[in-house]
Amino acid sequence: ALPASLVRWGGLVGGRWVEAPAVFPVQDPASGEELGRVADCGAAKAREAVRAAHDAGASWGRLPAKERSVRLRRWYELMIENKDELARIITAENGKPLKEAQGEILYSASFLEWFAEEARRVYGDIIPASAKDRRILVLKQPVGVAAIITPWNFPSAMITRKVGAALAAGCTVVVKPAEDTPLSALALGELANQAGIPAGVYNVVPCSRQQTSAVGEVLCTDPLVAKISFTGSTATGKILLKHAAGTVKRVSMELGGHAPFIVFDSANVDHAVAGALASKYRNSGQTCVCTNRFLVQKGIHDKFVEKFAKAIEGELRVGSGFDENTTQGPLINEKAVEKVERHINDAVSQGASIVTGGKRHSLGKNFFEPTLLSNVTTKMLCTQEETFGPLAPVIKFDTEEEAIAIANAANVGLAGYFYSQDPAQIWRVAEQLEVGMVGVNEGIISSVESPFGGVKQSGLGREGSKYGIDEYLEIKYVCIGGL
Repeated sequence: ALPASLVRWGGLVGGRWVEAPAVFPVQDPASGEELGRVADCGAAKAREAVRAAHDAGASWGRLPAKERSVRLRRWYELMIENKDELARIITAENGKPLKEAQGEILYSASFLEWFAEEARRVYGDIIPASAKDRRILVLKQPVGVAAIITPWNFPSAMITRKVGAALAAGCTVVVKPAEDTPLSALALGELANQAGIPAGVYNVVPCSRQQTSAVGEVLCTDPLVAKISFTGSTATGKILLKHAAGTVKRVSMELGGHAPFIVFDSANVDHAVAGALASKYRNSGQTCVCTNRFLVQKGIHDKFVEKFAKAIEGELRVGSGFDENTTQGPLINEKAVEKVERHINDAVSQGASIVTGGKRHSLGKNFFEPTLLSNVTTKMLCTQEETFGPLAPVIKFDTEEEAIAIANAANVGLAGYFYSQDPAQIWRVAEQLEVGMVGVNEGIISSVESPFGGVKQSGLGREGSKYGIDEYLEIKYVCIGGL
């Protein structure tokens, strides 16, 4: 059962829970059952939310940083107090195992804690002037209203990573959550109200897939919106960039990935297998930084594949996210399952071998077996596109130069991983991989202290870390003369 204390079915605009002319269903991806119906906030409600955020912006931005910090800290504390209830909401609407959902809530809350502290560290500068009767000051000020558009795979963390920074900087926000997972965003809104976040500072406009385009266009074109922050596909990001260009909005985007995972002959194979399992199959492979291509050097290729297959078969359990033994929940919907099937069928038709898995799970619905492929080539779809599912294709390579060339051939570059015990090789490869984040002998690299973001068509800007708050700040130069 969903926790009644935190589940809300209306939008949140100006501190009030609002209804819409229509509603849309939210479904459990494990069973297909309807969890409930949420207000389908269209373009008009989106504009109303933008106005509410704009009206609240002046007073929120003028609050002393310490006061914003205190309220963010209280929001964090409420998330921790309600962590089990928030996790149950994630598992219900997203499907991920409850343990993973609990981990997401702790990760999500940590961004509110981090940026509550960073709010008091937005420093300006005094620059020595070339004229003795002048002084040069540099101030940092909030950009204004930020539109936050988030995906379904981390329905809580993708919000707090953006909103924590925005509110710490003095901005106000309008959140458009994914249509598959709006309940987490609304639950955060309930806790924001309880934490004393002023009306209009945090607004949520849930909407159906049919309304998404219109709402997204409003958020990207309304002149009162100063900033767009989006996490999602590269294709959608490009559309939002075009919309935002008309009013020259500040934009930060975390887009698609195609992460390589390279295992060199010098690697500790057992450590590499453990890292591969964590990197590939977390959230059933539905993360933007999860490995999409495994490149294994010929000297240890067979050994790695054998041990990886045993680990998959021995350690992964498919089932409902509410079953404590489950490590692999369902995929988000039928479309996601079909993409995994398409990639497997294409690979097998071109000579790839199924080592383990390879088909829909007997549980039916959106469940799919964790799958490992060998004899994979760079001509196969699974090595050219992001699968976003529990599929691990393994490519055999000969030399370090060949591995780097394959890894860098993609037009995206979010995360990359490699395993090696050669210090010189570690430096070379870490510097040459064309990605925004590198895991060396590590399969899980995300943390609140670290800058998260990519290069190439994987996006613009960075989230988290000390750099994350800069995305919501303008730099103002003040020249004081006649001194």
